[in-house]
Amino acid sequence: MSINIEKIIQDINWHIEPTNLYEPIGYTLESGGKRLRPQLVALACEMFGKDPQTIENVALAIEIFHNFTLLHDDLMDNSPTRRNRPTVHKKWNANTAILSGDAMMIKSYEFLAKIPEKYWVKVFPLFTQTALEVCEGQQLDMDFEARRDVTIQEYFEMIRLKTAVLLACSLKMGAILAGASDEDQKLIYDLGIAIGIAFQLKDDYLDTYGTFETLGKRIGDDILCHKKTFLLLTALKDANEQQRNRLKSTIESTTQTDSQKIETVTGIYNELNIPNICEVAINNYYLEADKLLQKISVADESKTKLKTLIDKLKIRDK
Repeated sequence: MSINIEKIIQDINWHIEPTNLYEPIGYTLESGGKRLRPQLVALACEMFGKDPQTIENVALAIEIFHNFTLLHDDLMDNSPTRRNRPTVHKKWNANTAILSGDAMMIKSYEFLAKIPEKYWVKVFPLFTQTALEVCEGQQLDMDFEARRDVTIQEYFEMIRLKTAVLLACSLKMGAILAGASDEDQKLIYDLGIAIGIAFQLKDDYLDTYGTFETLGKRIGDDILCHKKTFLLLTALKDANEQQRNRLKSTIESTTQTDSQKIETVTGIYNELNIPNICEVAINNYYLEADKLLQKISVADESKTKLKTLIDKLKIRDK
């Protein structure tokens, strides 16, 4: 990455008063992660010919906002761990998680406001719209937990909002700050949507077929939380009546243990070849991203770093 986001985060002093507000923020930001979104800001900026170190505050704002969403997501899902550590609401409490998350969202705007004012007219509407869309996606995700009639089309709209738009925003912000044309800004935004959908599909896959050691969080959360993932919706669509009834009764069971639920649902997925179907869908979205990258009007050598990152995302296991 052309900017050292880890060092930028480490250089911020979160050990200030009130400690119960700021220490959870430092704890969240310093717990690692892929740092994918700041990478995308930097790579887009560099691809269009500008030094990415000039947009560090944008990359930081995006990363803080992303981690704010994770902090609140963990609370809403009652997730016990993230990145091999207790989540904020487990280490502190729910009220702390809410307030520290709110502060993180505000801090993201504070860092974003440090860019030259001439960019505000494009950057702030994009960021604000994206932030609202992420909230819409999270609400849909929660609404779907109580519904039995969610369609695959609705699922894709939910993950576009919850995950893909922030990746697309990251790329477009880098392009805006580098002075890219409106056409290229649209192309790179659409590329981000394709990457984001593929990314969330892989997250769905890994939640069931990954490992705790690799992911740093409990496997099978989506099954236990009644999440309407691509795996589940495809299984419900492709299953015969007996398999469909087993799926529904297992997910809604109040007598089976968590491990029994996960084992039964995963077994039905395997019967229906769901892992392979999911991998095909993931690859199709990455192919779309590759096509969009080819259309962007910069020299091929300028696209190399972003292409390399996309290729790494294709084979990720965490």
